[in-house]
Order: sequence, then C-alpha cells, then structure tokens
Amino acid sequence: MDELVREWTAQLLDSGNVAALIAGLISLVLVVNRATWLPLRNVVTIAHEGGHAVIALLSGRKLNGIRLHSDTSGLTVSTGKATGPGMVFTLFAGYPAVSLLGLGGAWLVTADLAHVMLWGCLVLLAAMLLAIRNAYGVLSILLTGGAVFAVVWFATPAWQALCSALLSWFLLIGGLRPIGELSRKRSRGRAANSDADQLARLTRTPPGLWLTTWYLLGLVALVLGGTWLLLMPQV
Repeated sequence: MDELVREWTAQLLDSGNVAALIAGLISLVLVVNRATWLPLRNVVTIAHEGGHAVIALLSGRKLNGIRLHSDTSGLTVSTGKATGPGMVFTLFAGYPAVSLLGLGGAWLVTADLAHVMLWGCLVLLAAMLLAIRNAYGVLSILLTGGAVFAVVWFATPAWQALCSALLSWFLLIGGLRPIGELSRKRSRGRAANSDADQLARLTRTPPGLWLTTWYLLGLVALVLGGTWLLLMPQV
C-alpha cells in the first residue's frame, strides 16, 4: 500500500498541470468553506496589511506599526500628509497586494523558482514582524512563517513547488473574497471607514468605483496566474 501511495505521489508531482489543478481546487475549497476560511483568512490579512505598509514607505510616509486582530481584520498606521497621491496609493494598495503576491508566486512556480518564492515569503514576514504592534499579530506572523519554513526545510523540491502553487492559488482566489465581504458590509452600513470609503472621501469618487477596480484587478490576476499554473509542464 505504501509503495502504491509513493508511486501515485511521484506521478502526480511529475505531472505539473494535474498537480496545479488539484492545488487550485484545494485552494478553492479552503476559500469557500467557512470553517477553513476563517483561520486561513489571517494569511490574506497579512498580505493586505503588508501591501499598505510597503506603499506607505515607498510614498515617503512613516510607518508607525501594524496590528493584526483575531477577527482577521488588520490596521496599518502611517503618518504623513493626510491627502495627496501618497495617501491615496497607501489606502488603495491593500486589496491588490494579495492578488499581486499570488500572481508573482505563480510566475515563480512556473519559472521553476518555487524556492525563491518561499524564501521571499520568509524575508517579507520577518520584515513585517518588526512592524507588528500587538501579541496576536506576532503570533500570526510566527505561525505563518513557521509553516513556510517547514516547507523550505523539510520538503523536497517537488513538494516545495506544489506547496508554492497551493499558496499562489490561495492568494489569487482568496484575494477576491474580502472584496465581496466588504461590499456586503457596506450595503448594511457597517464599514464606514473602510479603505474604499476613505478613498472616496479623499478623491470625491463613489466607493463602488474602488471596489469594482479591486475586483477587476483580482480577476485579471486570477486568470493570468491560473493560466500560468495550469500550463506549466512540471511542478
């Protein structure tokens, strides 16, 4: 029995597009299923808040800290000019950051650079840890980093590629769900200070414009990244 399992596993890993398809289906289930989505949403929140933080620094703002909460929400605080392009780009960056990270991961996997993706994740998580300002945030970063490190340290290159594909799919698919959740909250009047509403006040545009833009960007990233993953010859 063990020999059959090993043989099946080897055949699966040798067939990159089949393995990528299975990884995509698993990621879809993880995102759609509420029981798995609630804890794993922390990964999406980490990427989201990291996007805010990176753009805040690139736009010349001072990063004061990041907080991650047990309800999977987050907050990135930066100081600088309260209006202008820097603030707009900082507010805008959170939702697209998740999809763009998934897209970048998909490209690295298809370029046979899964190990670069994994080490890159560890570097980014370590840098983000320095900016975390609450205990739950530290725990979230350490658990996520520990899982990635375990793959880097113990998994074979083929399994590293498969896990990287799974993470890429999860970010590509999971990057869309919070946008829908935000839209529903706004329809019930429960998200007056969301990124979309703050952008609307800064730019005097409808909040729905930002939600639509984020969703379209996420869909483009999903289609492009998914195509790359499904067409790769070997994982």
